[in-house]
Amino acid sequence: MAISGGNRIVRDRYHCQLGRNDMAGSIVLFGPPGAGKGTQAGRISELTGKPQVSTGDMLRAAVSQGTQLGHEAKTFMDAGLLVPDSIIIGLISERLKDEDAVGGVLFDGFPRTIPQAEALAEIVSVEVVISMEVPDDSIVERIVGRRMDPQTGEIYHIKFKPPPEGVSMRVVQRKDDTEETVRSRLAAYHEQTAPLADWYSKRGLLMRIDGNGSIEDVGNAIASKL
Repeated sequence: MAISGGNRIVRDRYHCQLGRNDMAGSIVLFGPPGAGKGTQAGRISELTGKPQVSTGDMLRAAVSQGTQLGHEAKTFMDAGLLVPDSIIIGLISERLKDEDAVGGVLFDGFPRTIPQAEALAEIVSVEVVISMEVPDDSIVERIVGRRMDPQTGEIYHIKFKPPPEGVSMRVVQRKDDTEETVRSRLAAYHEQTAPLADWYSKRGLLMRIDGNGSIEDVGNAIASKL
């Protein structure tokens, strides 16, 4: 009972600290694959009132709606090419005109490169940049240990969330969760995205967060610095 009550106090404190909306600018959240960005992004967005912005979602919506930028993006996508930064920035500019973006937004997964960060700085005021930092070996352990139940789609982990008896015999490892693939993705992250930390640090915007703890610990660390 005492443990349950203690956890509730921690959650309440997290809500109180993040539940304010006094930050007028936007937030950028980045980190290596498997760092837990998706979980923390949802919490931060809910508790600060800043909508979570995903460039992938915006691209799909623009293409589906047949907007001018969507047509331009589709040309590159159909050719198997990366969508140019200019189109992505255009989509973000349009998104920032929405009423819910008046107090800033939470960018999840963008920018990925310094040129993208420079372009973003031209159209939006960034208040803080959260860098979730997790050692490569921990990332490998998190991702390589994942298993999926092909019947239900439920995700388990051989160490942190073992599948129950009766399910363990049918779980499989997804092809993107092999150590070779994960280390390749980490190498790309260190080459392209990690330099953003220094870029934002020089501008006094960087907040480094140890992402190697529990969901609650990482969430509380973010809350204590916002």
